[in-house]
Amino acid sequence: MATAVLTDRERTAVQAYLRLLHTVRAAFDHPAGTGGPPLVPPAVLAEAEHALAGAGLTGSEEAFFRLVRQWCPRL
Repeated sequence: MATAVLTDRERTAVQAYLRLLHTVRAAFDHPAGTGGPPLVPPAVLAEAEHALAGAGLTGSEEAFFRLVRQWCPRL
């Protein structure tokens, strides 16, 4: 597998996405019946959106997920 060297902005976007992914997973792992649906803090979503825009990856899902697979292949 070829290794890609991510730019700082690409790395920031991938890391923000991974934090968002872990937050969503944790929210859905929360025990049922403890009050309302799982929530993801707006700040986590905003961080991911800002990082994607900063890396020029908004609307470029294929390129973004290629970076995610290269950075963290076990996902």
